[in-house]
Amino acid sequence: MDKERKKFQNKVIGVLYGGWSSEREISLASGDCVIEALRRQGFKVKPIDVQRDFVKKLKGFDIAFIALHGHPGEDGTIQGVLDFMGIPYTGSGVLGSAIGMDKITSKRLFKSLDIPTPAFYYHEQTDINEAILNLDFPIVVKPRAEGSSVGIKIVDSRKDLELAVKRAPRYGDFFLEQYIPGMMATCGIVNGVPLPILEIAPRKRKFYDYKSKYTKGMTEYVVPARIPDRKYKKTQKFALDAHRAIRAHGFSRVDFVLDRNHEPYVLEVNTIPGLLAESNLPLEARAMGLNYDELIFEILKTSLNRL
Repeated sequence: MDKERKKFQNKVIGVLYGGWSSEREISLASGDCVIEALRRQGFKVKPIDVQRDFVKKLKGFDIAFIALHGHPGEDGTIQGVLDFMGIPYTGSGVLGSAIGMDKITSKRLFKSLDIPTPAFYYHEQTDINEAILNLDFPIVVKPRAEGSSVGIKIVDSRKDLELAVKRAPRYGDFFLEQYIPGMMATCGIVNGVPLPILEIAPRKRKFYDYKSKYTKGMTEYVVPARIPDRKYKKTQKFALDAHRAIRAHGFSRVDFVLDRNHEPYVLEVNTIPGLLAESNLPLEARAMGLNYDELIFEILKTSLNRL
């Protein structure tokens, strides 16, 4: 047994998954995969389906492996509770989690650091006329703090924009973003190293929506992505820059759109990306020779600085 694995010997790892966000079902599936991977490696595991009374369940384990998506596990809430209780956990802390979940704050940071991101419009009282002056159609209407493409709408006309803006508050605060036609791609970061870029090509939908993500056969994944070498390296650099900009820790997945000239634009940083065996981050890790169990161990190691 190597030195790093010895640090987890006789430790009980609590896998936190489920939650009550719109991504609950995906989180449950991610958690199941993580639990199996940890058990295959001989670790002691305690599964914890996070409900609203989750604080009562935070006992009987030494380290938390967070496999939650959305609120309250990806926005800093769980991280703050675990910090207060002195329980080490995987991934980003309160600050990185909160910023990563807030797409508007993230984009403002990207702009301030010259990290390219699509133009956007945000105001507490959305002015359709002002928005159209700032952005060209098509326009993307996005929730400020949702994942898995939940609540995203692409509109091509003023009438559709007005309707989308009217419906958008059902997902909380929202903003408008310039639609950039081109390639969807992601680049994972694991312990400071950019992974191979994954190209995402929806086969039947206009963009990589919830159905495209989680319906088998709806999307083609190509890794490494078909990007000219110079732009490929540029995209990996911006992925690491974005990861650092939001103060992410250990691992993340940075989502991009690349225009027709393969110029990359950062959309967001996911501090707890999907962890199904065939999710984007595991596919990228596999392309560099890191199998699923090895990836899960690398993520587990991100808790070491808190032990």
